[in-house]
Amino acid sequence: MSLLQQISDDMKQAMKAKDKETLSVIRMLKASLQNEGIKVNRELTPDEELTILAREMKQRKDSKEEFANAGRQDLADDLAKEITIVERYLPQQLTEEEVRSIVAAAISATGATGKSDFGKVMGKVMPQVKGKADGKLVNAVVKELLN
Repeated sequence: MSLLQQISDDMKQAMKAKDKETLSVIRMLKASLQNEGIKVNRELTPDEELTILAREMKQRKDSKEEFANAGRQDLADDLAKEITIVERYLPQQLTEEEVRSIVAAAISATGATGKSDFGKVMGKVMPQVKGKADGKLVNAVVKELLN
């Protein structure tokens, strides 16, 4: 079952349950996926769907952080609920240790020796962790291991 089909099924369940919060988040996800499909004028691949969901998750996390910093805890709490709904559709997230092992393998594969090889390592790591790890975490681990 494609992600879009799963989201459509979940949307029907949310409608029947009259769960307005879940329904609005699922509608936003579905709209993002459909808009991207229209933009590329074809069915989305699972990788592309994952990229879109990761982008939606990142937007929500960034907004949550901004609201919390601005003292708007009510809005940050609403976004935390949205994040838990979006997480249902993302694959299991990698732990920091798993990210460290992937980065270490990439460093040895590329022969990276210092900060100047940051781009090479990130280019090797990001396709492997796409949608499975936060980019900020990957960035921090790469910088730490290259120093």
